[in-house]
Amino acid sequence: MWHPRRVTDSNGSARDSSTDDSTTNDSSTNNSGTHDADTSSLSTEKAAPTVLEQLGGLSGLVASTLPVIAFVPANSFFGLTAAIWSALGVALAVMIWRLVKRAPIQPAISGFFGVGICAFIAYRTGDAKGYFLFGIYTSLAYAGVFVVSMIARWPLVGIAWGYLNGKGTAWRTNTRAVRSYDIATFAWAVVFGARYLVQSQLYDADQTGWLAAARIGMGWPLTGVALLVTFWAVRRADSALEESANTADSRGADVVTPRDPDTRDAS
Repeated sequence: MWHPRRVTDSNGSARDSSTDDSTTNDSSTNNSGTHDADTSSLSTEKAAPTVLEQLGGLSGLVASTLPVIAFVPANSFFGLTAAIWSALGVALAVMIWRLVKRAPIQPAISGFFGVGICAFIAYRTGDAKGYFLFGIYTSLAYAGVFVVSMIARWPLVGIAWGYLNGKGTAWRTNTRAVRSYDIATFAWAVVFGARYLVQSQLYDADQTGWLAAARIGMGWPLTGVALLVTFWAVRRADSALEESANTADSRGADVVTPRDPDTRDAS
């Protein structure tokens, strides 16, 4: 049978050692639990993917031009059917390559289906330039969506960034943040609008070769420019929101509770 030990301290008073042991064990357990919780929270936190990562990174942007590069020469030398299968084969190879590298596969899957739609339109129209028709009108639609979002005072870049960073629509209360997102949204509208205007003219002129060159030249290079503007605008908007929050906190700290005139000191 277990009996607690009697311990005498420096003052001569006796106490049970079991009390100290249990207190020490509880403290150790609490510290261990806190450490485990901190470690768990750190391990579960993941950095939000950047816009470039959402697009598949730089390699994904470059790889998205490969089906077009394969399509035009194959059409010139071997005909439309061979060109269609070449574009599909290259898009499939890009998807497999990203799988092997364990890279994000979603951009490659979206690219493969996009190539499939372009190839189907080219097959149905019986003309190589039909391969570019889907991209032309997609650019027009995107440009319209970005412009409408600005007119409605809900710039699309702000909506997207608020979703990615988990802050929702808090930015809409800050005028400087809204203007920053307007600039970024306008940059994307210009990119998509320029693609439509240039490529639709080349399409109407039956300039398939130049149409392919415009598709590549106005693809990831212009996307890179729009991304740079977006990064600048996001940093500017985040800075504005942070300054606004700090100002609100400082004002709250300066508020002094008024003294009741009927209150008298106890002395």
